Amino acid sequence: MRAALHAEWTKLRTVAAPRWLLLGTIAATVALGAGAASVATSATGGDAAGLSLIGVRLGQAPVAVLAVLVLSGEYGTGMIRITLTATPRRVTVLAAKAITLTGVVAVAGTVAVLGAVAAGRLVLPPDGDPAPRAAAGSVLYLVLIALLGLGVAAIVRDAASSAGAVLALLYLPPILAGAVGDLRWLQRMGPAGPDGTWTGLGATAGWAAAALLVGGLLLHVRDA
Repeated sequence: MRAALHAEWTKLRTVAAPRWLLLGTIAATVALGAGAASVATSATGGDAAGLSLIGVRLGQAPVAVLAVLVLSGEYGTGMIRITLTATPRRVTVLAAKAITLTGVVAVAGTVAVLGAVAAGRLVLPPDGDPAPRAAAGSVLYLVLIALLGLGVAAIVRDAASSAGAVLALLYLPPILAGAVGDLRWLQRMGPAGPDGTWTGLGATAGWAAAALLVGGLLLHVRDA
């Protein structure tokens, strides 16, 4: 496992795309959160504290794309054959990717959420800071979205199709639920719920676990 982890970390830190995607997560989360909090404070008087973390809804997109590329990118270049030759135990390969991905997304997610909270404090009333639980839940949510993306990539393999599938899961249910009241159950059953509550995080964790389980089984039985 140590060799597999070292290999995955080397891949991530020596390629430019992951860095830009993680920076995109931070920028999107902070910018949208600060903007939403500002609008709520100055115009509507709404839940500005909660809105300071709404940027996670946009920041999850580059996280999902990064997670997909971690595995499907290797299928696209053919590098997956080298990876599986170096580490024949495919479960170890998937586990190493999941652990490495969890680490980098947790760090970037923490920076993004803390940045959104700090930016929100510039416009929030004195008692309007988001609860620590909500902030921690938002970081955990981003990690779970990364694991969901990795699982979907293991199932679908193709980068564009995998990214499209994950983004559809994240954004279509809320859009449909908002447009059609009778479909609100669809949003509750979907993986997108960056609200820091145990119910929302539990649903996201369930989707991530299911995707990794199916993806791990298919990775084990299919040819590279």
